[in-house]
Amino acid sequence: MSDLVTRTMMAAYFQEAAPTPYFAGMFKSPASNFHSTEEVEVDIMRTGEDVAIVVTDLATGYRMNSADLFTNKSFKPPVFKEAIALNSSDLLKRMPDSNPFEDVGFRAAVITRMMRGMRTVENKVKRSMELQASQVMQTGVVTLANDAGTTLYSLDYAPKATHFPTAGTSWASATLAQKIADLTSLAAVIRADGLTDVDEITMGSTVWENLIQTTGFSTRFDMRNANLGSITSSERRGKGETYRGTIELGSYKLDVFTYSGRYKHPQTGVSTEFMTPGKVLMRASSARLDAAFGAVPNIGQLLGASSRIIPEMPSRMSSASNGMDMFTNIWLSADGEQLFGGIAARPLMVPTAIDTYGCLTTQL
Repeated sequence: MSDLVTRTMMAAYFQEAAPTPYFAGMFKSPASNFHSTEEVEVDIMRTGEDVAIVVTDLATGYRMNSADLFTNKSFKPPVFKEAIALNSSDLLKRMPDSNPFEDVGFRAAVITRMMRGMRTVENKVKRSMELQASQVMQTGVVTLANDAGTTLYSLDYAPKATHFPTAGTSWASATLAQKIADLTSLAAVIRADGLTDVDEITMGSTVWENLIQTTGFSTRFDMRNANLGSITSSERRGKGETYRGTIELGSYKLDVFTYSGRYKHPQTGVSTEFMTPGKVLMRASSARLDAAFGAVPNIGQLLGASSRIIPEMPSRMSSASNGMDMFTNIWLSADGEQLFGGIAARPLMVPTAIDTYGCLTTQL
């Protein structure tokens, strides 16, 4: 109803939390990682750092070596299917940022509402990918549950227990020397098993605050002491992480990061950090971690049917460089008065070089 008061409508405000792909971004997805099979397999062949043994004489025969031993591992990816529904009666209602005195353009309203809804569920799938990657990096075990707390998908990559130690003394009371010893020890374990040096460390928010307040920290890691690293002004990076500087521990020079990405816990509804506040992740950034994506076939699209309902909607959103592969599906109810839009994906984060990282629980 119009009255004597004049009004101006400001631009609508849309609050949207963009997913932060810090952990998922550690996993790479070359073209060979996109597949149309139910499971994925990988052959793993390891060699050590053996040295040649001297023989007593040139006439002595050769020492024989085995060069054909490898293991094969098979994994079944989890399946995500998220959908939205649009009722024809919704088209009569005003959308955000639209003029209430203009007639509704029904087709434009359908496309706009569907695109917004699909973007919302797309972001939900991306956060689930980040959650999966964060679990792989911090525990080596993937456990995905529903809102009742029931585990619907579980995958144990069986990492070495020594790569996931717990500090002997809680960092709440440990000295700087003890904390450095914990980190150096984990770095040495990763070097021995993974045959590569760690060069990145990600600290949970509680760990970072605890460490920088430790007596002696500012002296050892003073900005003027280049031999032992420098803690610089914070620098935000593109995947939700914050670069803090470098530290040197024994033979290792590490870039230091903290990460504040969050998700709404499906069971508790509490905003939860992907990086556990009391943990420390150490890794070799050049080591191989794979993101594999399984196809989700749709008979209607294969026959050229369902994809024509909204031609503007792509049937697949895939990017090797951004680590993403999702399949869209649009379908109508029998009476044509309900439109459904769904996104399906089968992402799997595989720690191929599983010995090249580790995570310390500080008991904070």
